[in-house]
Amino acid sequence: MANTMARSFLQVASTEEVASPLRVVQIEGLVILKIIKHCKEFSPALVTGQLLGLDVGSVLEVTSCFPFPIREEDEEIEADGANYQLEMMRCLREVNVDNNTVGWYQSTLLGSFQTVELIETFMNYQENIKRCVCIIYDPSRSNQGVLALKALKLSDSFMDLYRNNNFTGEKLREKNLSWVDIFEEIPIKVSNSALISALIECMDDLSMEQQKFQFYYRNLSRQQAQQQAWLQKRRAENMARKAAGEEPLPEEDPSNPVFKPIPEPSRLDSFLITNQIANYCNQINGVAGQSFSRLHLMKALHEN
Repeated sequence: MANTMARSFLQVASTEEVASPLRVVQIEGLVILKIIKHCKEFSPALVTGQLLGLDVGSVLEVTSCFPFPIREEDEEIEADGANYQLEMMRCLREVNVDNNTVGWYQSTLLGSFQTVELIETFMNYQENIKRCVCIIYDPSRSNQGVLALKALKLSDSFMDLYRNNNFTGEKLREKNLSWVDIFEEIPIKVSNSALISALIECMDDLSMEQQKFQFYYRNLSRQQAQQQAWLQKRRAENMARKAAGEEPLPEEDPSNPVFKPIPEPSRLDSFLITNQIANYCNQINGVAGQSFSRLHLMKALHEN
């Protein structure tokens, strides 16, 4: 009975595993900032780094990353790179940071990333990791106002052909594979902590309050211009009446809509929102301080 239940459980687990294709790559906002900073600092040189996180069902969560050092051509790149990667992951594990490899990131120039080297890197990762992605960032396109960030993986059909090294026309037709089927682009979802999300929401509320005051001051400026135009017209009219020997008219007319006061919005809401933003910033500062302490600790561990 126990063996039957165990087999049933394994069958269900394997079925769920097959039935859960990768649909979303969820990246924390701080990870994206780290990737952008690393790639822009060394642009136009191409750089790479490790992605760390969790594989949860149909979602691949990227919670951390670290850059790979740039090596000279005459160094033993593969051995040094592997040792550096293992040491960094050990240090991250010791400071309680996710250290599960979920892929890597790399910069590109004008979208020139579809190379044999990228395919071989994917195949090497696939030997040890069930699912992995490559985050491609293009600093040159991002300078034009577009966040050129995409997550890629090799298609299953292409990996089968690549393993067998069989790219004949017959096999390509049999697999119904064309040049557009080599890579699959996975949608990226940016994830922020609850504290950051609350801060962004407060910033939106403060922006709406500022729009109220901007609207008020625009209307006030427009009314003042209308009042000045009306006064100039009334003064010219009074000069004509005075020349004709008539009594001048009053320069202010309370019944005229131009002189009706415009109510000023209350500043209480903006004060409260600003106070809440300051509170969130203080909390973020405290959390950031702890994160920097972890980074310094990790650096010290790596140096030792």
